[in-house]
Amino acid sequence: MIRLFRSLFACAAPLVLVIAGCGGGPSSNPSNGTLTISPATTTIDTNGQVQFTATLPDGSPATGVNWVVSTGTNDNTQLGQGSIDPSSGLYFPPSALSKDSVQVQIQANLASNVYKSVTAVVTVTPGFIQFVTPENATLSNGGTVQLNSTLAEVGGGSVNWSLSTSPSGGSSPGSAGGAISNASCQKSGSINSSNPYYTYCTATYTAPSSVPTQAIYAFATAAANSATTSYSKLLLNGAGLNTSPLDNQAAQTAAVQMGSSGGNNNDVDIDSNGNITDCASGTLGALVQDQSSNLYILSNNHVLAESDQGILSDAIIQPGLVDTGCTQYPGNVPTPTNGTGAAIRSIGTLQYWVPLNTTSTNVDAALANTSASNVDASGAVIALGAAGGGNNQIGAAAPVAGTGEVLTAANVNNIHVAKSGRTTGLTCTTVDTIDSTVKVSYYKDAAETQPYYSKTYTGQIGMPGNYFSDAGDSGSLVVDTANAQPVALFYAGSAGTATAPGESFAQPIGEVLTELAQFSTAPQDTTFTVVGGSPHTVNCLDYDQNTATPSSVVSASRMSAAKTAASQQGAAIVDASKGILGVAAGKSVDQPGQAAILVYVDQNHAGPVAVPQTIGGLPTRVIATTAGAVAGGQAPTSASVLPGIHLPQATLNAARAIQKQYAGQLMGDPAFFGVGVSQSQDNPSEAALMVFIDRTRTPRSQPATVGGLRVRYRTLNPIKVNYSAAARK
Repeated sequence: MIRLFRSLFACAAPLVLVIAGCGGGPSSNPSNGTLTISPATTTIDTNGQVQFTATLPDGSPATGVNWVVSTGTNDNTQLGQGSIDPSSGLYFPPSALSKDSVQVQIQANLASNVYKSVTAVVTVTPGFIQFVTPENATLSNGGTVQLNSTLAEVGGGSVNWSLSTSPSGGSSPGSAGGAISNASCQKSGSINSSNPYYTYCTATYTAPSSVPTQAIYAFATAAANSATTSYSKLLLNGAGLNTSPLDNQAAQTAAVQMGSSGGNNNDVDIDSNGNITDCASGTLGALVQDQSSNLYILSNNHVLAESDQGILSDAIIQPGLVDTGCTQYPGNVPTPTNGTGAAIRSIGTLQYWVPLNTTSTNVDAALANTSASNVDASGAVIALGAAGGGNNQIGAAAPVAGTGEVLTAANVNNIHVAKSGRTTGLTCTTVDTIDSTVKVSYYKDAAETQPYYSKTYTGQIGMPGNYFSDAGDSGSLVVDTANAQPVALFYAGSAGTATAPGESFAQPIGEVLTELAQFSTAPQDTTFTVVGGSPHTVNCLDYDQNTATPSSVVSASRMSAAKTAASQQGAAIVDASKGILGVAAGKSVDQPGQAAILVYVDQNHAGPVAVPQTIGGLPTRVIATTAGAVAGGQAPTSASVLPGIHLPQATLNAARAIQKQYAGQLMGDPAFFGVGVSQSQDNPSEAALMVFIDRTRTPRSQPATVGGLRVRYRTLNPIKVNYSAAARK
């Protein structure tokens, strides 16, 4: 699921509802002799937040402080001044502004003496309510794509568009290749109208006529605050491939193809006045059938059945509510976020779902009853076919019919997987983790303010990259690009950074289909299979450089310890006759931030070279080279690592047994949200446990080996079901 407002990859990260403050102008009084407030002044946009603190004259934290929003210059009738937690001092700005910037006064009062107070001023500028869409697109020679963004300013504001060859920006407009044209912003509406508009901005990007294969970043920068930016990653290619997630988000007027935006018509949050405040949806993943040829739409429980909150026969709609401005069926969409302006359709009803709130089940899946009059009965998925048609767009095509393929050493060694989802469209990557145990939290509402159930899944498939998936892609079918065989059902992800790629998680399709038959209310002896056709190649380009080895900074003290261990203990293993040419201090790839003992092995040595997993308590990192390079001081300090898992079946089986034995023990540490089987990057001839660390927590320990296996560590944002949520005024 996806939240378009405030955070894209935070699965329904809550949009704080506006709590109107009192009217009046701001003032600043950072200290009154009794209390001091920090920060005294600060600037944020509407997507930010500020943690205020109050201290006593001696510098100690003040206790018994009440925090309030006292005054502000934002329109107070409809938009308010934001809200603050009265006890913690955490301030959330208003969701939208009535001008380019507003000032809000925050006040801290001593509960024991209300006359002892101190104030601070927050300047709030408009952030993006909808970040740039599409998030990514594939473009060939002369291809075009419309870029959209929405600012949190009513009746005003604008964005500046620019191009860059880097996600950090920096290129002058046009220097990155191609051009942006037709930039405009729609500012109709007013604060006091019954249906106020935000500032809806569009522009057109056109790729150059001769396209080098490269990534271009199209930036939208809020004119009122140059620090507030969002961008789309545009993958240029000369292979004639064009795809855009806008196709997945659009309302479909013909028989609906899978991979499109959709969800439960009742997946909304309603306030005490009966107004819709939030809504959510995801992706209609695939078409399946039972043995009687009855057709069903497959997606996640949290997409179709609202995380067990749905009711039998709930309407399943296309597009999903996040693409209709939270307008429910029946009805037309005056200004949906994807700009289609098309009618919402009910294309099925909720029929079966596997319950989440039990330890007996191991999938997040649901089915909606549908018919050939509503959906493409071939099972076609958007952009899953060959190039051609519609401006050389990659056409829709069905996956292979049946129950899919199981990952083994025979196919996981070279597998490339793809999915077509609501938010990021057609993307592909490798598989770097299998048999993962993963903890996921579910909520009762779209805004994720009401916890429902924390579930631990086993046997999960992990796929790396920051662009493979995002919020709103939940429910997408994952297929093998070599043959379009179904592999898994995508449901959750964890966002990464430029140096630590994110991870997407999916559930083996065979288990999904089996549990839908076993644990739902489907009649006994029911079987489900994916509707589809014959094997074919899926045309897909990588947005992520999965071959890149993440860089890390190792402290001087750790490098010093590694040098000592290399000279004192590492020297004992050097034996050219056994293929070990030398040792040195370096960096671990399996454990970012940790030093390692580099072990140089003879690349011409016959047979395997036995290298200890640790020396002096530090992990070893194996680098193949020549005796001449070592003798001449020219040995490399790093080595490229192939993406994916390239290990024999026996090695994988042994690693799976160790994962099963130790996963529960490791995940007893609250900082670890997942443990799977992977391949070591310090020594690619060995398997490793992949341990996912919640970046908001500190692990109790990070052992280099567990049960005789090396351990790889990835520090990521907390895992989220990739459900898209949007907020509505």
